[in-house]
Amino acid sequence: MTIQASPRGSRNWLFAALFAALLLVGATASACSSAAGSPTASPAASAQSSAAANTGTFAGVTLHVGDQAGSGADALLTAAGLINKLPFKVVWSDFTSGPPMLQAMGAGSVDIGSVGDAPPIFAAAGHSPIAVVSALQANPLGSAILVPKDSPIRTVAQLRGKKIAVTQGSSANYHLLAILKKAKLTIRNVTPDYLQPPDAEAAWSAGQVDAWDVWSPFVEQVVAQQHARILASGAGIGTTYSFVVASRAALADPARARAIGVYLGLLDQAYAWAATHQSIWAATWSKATGLPESVMLQAVRDSLARPTPITPAVLNSEQQISNTFTAAGLIPGHVNFASFATTTYNHILGGS
Repeated sequence: MTIQASPRGSRNWLFAALFAALLLVGATASACSSAAGSPTASPAASAQSSAAANTGTFAGVTLHVGDQAGSGADALLTAAGLINKLPFKVVWSDFTSGPPMLQAMGAGSVDIGSVGDAPPIFAAAGHSPIAVVSALQANPLGSAILVPKDSPIRTVAQLRGKKIAVTQGSSANYHLLAILKKAKLTIRNVTPDYLQPPDAEAAWSAGQVDAWDVWSPFVEQVVAQQHARILASGAGIGTTYSFVVASRAALADPARARAIGVYLGLLDQAYAWAATHQSIWAATWSKATGLPESVMLQAVRDSLARPTPITPAVLNSEQQISNTFTAAGLIPGHVNFASFATTTYNHILGGS
């Protein structure tokens, strides 16, 4: 069973352009993604207006929010009873992963969205007009390299020469680099098969790849439904973060910038609520993904996080990840990640 699309649109559009296209993407044309090309279909979107009247400061304001199965911001706000507290119109767009979301953001169709650690780096490498506005300390159990239950592969070292499905430019991409490094291997010692999650799952299930590096809730789905073995989780690779990213155009617009502040504040409250209401959150997330509640409850436990301000520690962690991609030859040149971040909203994050 694959994660199904929510009523807002399909998650099953393909991202298979070559990395060389990354160098050709202009900052004003589209944001750079791991696949560094144009999607074969635009993300389906539908407008959802909050019950609160669009009056006062937010009269006529529309915030375009990117969402994905791994972040579930729409579902989280709904579960926490906060979705109707957004005092402006929201258009939600579904994406299969962070890289295509940031491509859409660079193209001007998304104002804000949640992604893993690597997508902002690839976007920054292409000089995309984006900035991280909030961080979440990642749970190491929310990332894993999976192998079939009867696979002879028992250690990471045995991945040498094997084909591994991974979404290029995603958090799984960095997770794979870090796990290989611990085993004294590099990306050149394996054959990465760069696929979006639905296609990676299909390839993994058909035995076309030897392993799959992915994040929650795909990890929990395949473990529960196909009895996959976790070869390595994110434990031991250091502190990493996921991010809420906004477009520079939205941040430069006073009305949308204020709307982003309200959105981040409510999202902060929703994460705090989820920590003490895991079963309710899992039930709502289950409806959004089409996966069983038992799978989503484990995904909640493995990936639950709370927003944190953009601090020097956060920026240093992300800079190290960026340097790792540069050293591996996966992004062109050095990225000064601090220039793709803002501390404007720090005062409302993480209980500050």
